Formats: sequence, C-alpha cells, structure tokens
Amino acid sequence: MQGFQQFLLEDKNTHLEHLEDEIINNGTKGAKTAINFLKSVKQMLQGGKGGSTVTVKWDGAPAIFCGINPENGRFFVGTKSIFNKSPKINYTNSDISRNHGGQLADKLKVALRYLPKLGIKGILQGDLLFTSDDKKTAVVDGKKSIIFTPNTITYAVPVVKSGLFGSSLYNSINKAQIGIIFHTSYSGKTMAGLRASFGASVSSLKKNKNIFFDDATYKQSEDPGFTPAEEKAFDNIIKMAEGSAYKAGAFIDKLKKDKGPLSLGIQLKTFFNTYIRQGTKIEGTKRLVNNFEVYFRDRIKKEIASKKTPAAKQKYEEILEAGMKILRPNRDGLYFAIATYITFQSAKAVLLNKLNTIQSIGSFLRTKRGYKVTNPEGYVAIKKGGAVKLVDRLEFSRANFTMAKDWVKG
Repeated sequence: MQGFQQFLLEDKNTHLEHLEDEIINNGTKGAKTAINFLKSVKQMLQGGKGGSTVTVKWDGAPAIFCGINPENGRFFVGTKSIFNKSPKINYTNSDISRNHGGQLADKLKVALRYLPKLGIKGILQGDLLFTSDDKKTAVVDGKKSIIFTPNTITYAVPVVKSGLFGSSLYNSINKAQIGIIFHTSYSGKTMAGLRASFGASVSSLKKNKNIFFDDATYKQSEDPGFTPAEEKAFDNIIKMAEGSAYKAGAFIDKLKKDKGPLSLGIQLKTFFNTYIRQGTKIEGTKRLVNNFEVYFRDRIKKEIASKKTPAAKQKYEEILEAGMKILRPNRDGLYFAIATYITFQSAKAVLLNKLNTIQSIGSFLRTKRGYKVTNPEGYVAIKKGGAVKLVDRLEFSRANFTMAKDWVKG
C-alpha cells in the first residue's frame, strides 16, 4: 500500500462527491476519472504500486478543527465556522460559549481541554467519535461492548479484545475522555489562506490516556485479493462502463455545462437520491429514462405554479423548455449516461465488498429490534490530486437521510 502522505490540495476541505456522480459533474472527463479510480483501488487491494490511497470514512460528528493559529501561535478548536466571513475561532471556554450553543458547545469544551495535550504543530480536522458521556455499555451482536453513536452508525468495541488495533483497543477507548479520527491537515500563513490536504499523519502526536485518536488510513493487514474469476468479472464491468460512457459522451458533456440549481445535471442527481431515500435500487435503464423525463418536467412545473408574477413564471418556463430541448433529441445519451451510472455502482460494490472485509471496530445501525450489523460509512479514494467517495448509498446514505441523530448542532 502506498504511503499515506498523498495529498489533495484545496482552498478548503470541500464536499466530496460520490464516484458515480463524476459523470454528471464533469462529463467525459469525470467518466475517465471514475474509471481510473476504480482501477487504481483494485490495484491497491492487490498490493500493487501506483494504486489509490484509501482512507476510511468514519461516521463521526461534529467535525472538529484544532491546532495552532499561524497568525498568533495560539491553540484553538472550532467547526467549519472557522472559515466564516466572521470566523468563529475558540481559544477559551468563554469563546465557545459566545460562538456556539447546546451539545456542540459542550463537545468543543471537552476538545479544548484535552486536544492541546497531543502537541499538534499545524492544524488538523477530524471527526469526533465520542466524549465520555457518549459511551454506554450494551450487548451487541451477542457481545458485551462499549458503544457510541456519533451520527448514524453505532460503533461497538467488545470487552473481549480483538482486531487490528490489538488487545489495547478496549482499554484505550474505555479510559479515554474523548475519541477522534483525524483525516485532513491544513497549512498556510493565515487562517483565511489555509489549504487542505487529504491525509493526516498522527505518528508525531503525543499519546495520552484521556484521548483515543487515530488517522483514517485504510489499514490493510491482509490482502483481500481477487480470485481469477472475480478479477475477470470486475474487468468486464469496467469494459461495460467504458463502452457506455463513450456512447454517453456528448450528452454528459452537455450536463456538465449547465450548472443552474434546476439544471438537468442537478435534477438527475436529486432524481437518483429519491430512490436512495426510499431504499430502492437504481436499475432498469429504459424505465429510468422515462421516469426522469417525468420527474424533471413535474419538478419545473411545480416551480412555475409557485410563482406569482408572469415574469417569474416565464423564467421557469424557459428553464423547462431549455431542459426539454436537450432531453428530447438525446434519449439515447440519457440512456447510456444512466447505464454508466449503474455500472459504476456495480464496480464500486465489488470494491466495497473487498474493503469491508477488514474492520477494527464493529459498526451497527440502531433499530427498533436492536442493533443491525452494517458496514463502515464508506471510504475515500485519493489519487493524483483528486478524491472521491466510495459509499454504499443504498445502505448508509438512506440511513443517514432517515435516522435520528444522538447529537444536536449548536
């Protein structure tokens, strides 16, 4: 596996996109990017050089920013609001009380108390897993465990120690007052000028019994591998994706150019999300072509009906007409775009199945009938200045849309 310090530089750590959405966001270039990611993650799993770096998406919340302000040398904690026009940077408990409220303020005060002990030199971003009051004891999957539910997924650490972290995992979490997974580092001479780098090495941080911390690197203790039959099947999926993406090329490049909130591309993404929210698999390409035309038309007509003035109505009538001018003569392009999207999901599912074979901490979804075993939230693949999310959207994204959370923003 490659070294972890393969970075994606950005002005800020912006929202990562799902791999399959690349064809909608970036047209033919996005299709090539997605295919290259799929190939490189497979290469990584086979132990080959030149593959992607993969990090685990821990389902922590809230996102915590902490470290040394380069402008004054003081340690701070905060949320994404450190990047506000009027930044909310917290050096003291008084700052936190002034800038935040509710449970979020409580979490930040715990972070401010303990995280300076790590000796962070720059600025790190991490996902909060727990503070001491979040940890509970329960029987999960037949084992007495410490559990915590920072967002959607419940993490469970059996009292019987096992897993990649070794026998110390239970003791480390049991003693800790705070748990956090770092995944992004920042550099710059000013707060406003910070640049994000995907990847956060924790090897230089000081250990402290009150803090459970790690980086998000995918730790491949064994080679999940591909049998010859699995490799042939995966390669055939990639060939199918390459063929359909080629045939969709002219159409998906049109989607890329239209960036309005009611544009075809944005509406195609929200159309797919309706299936995810319902827990319905995205399949049946011909049917989806017809369904999307109806969805798009109804969505814009709803906007038209909500407007009061003729001028406002005309604006959305023009959006509808412009969209239909693209759709009507390009049904084949839409067909192959949807086919590519589905094929990307199939290839991604193969990789997720391999990645999910190695877990350090058990992950579960809380249901009315108890705890249901689930896979991790997903992964981030990083390669040559780009990054995409690899998430089982039918499993995790739907749960994220619909499940109640244990913490409240403040």
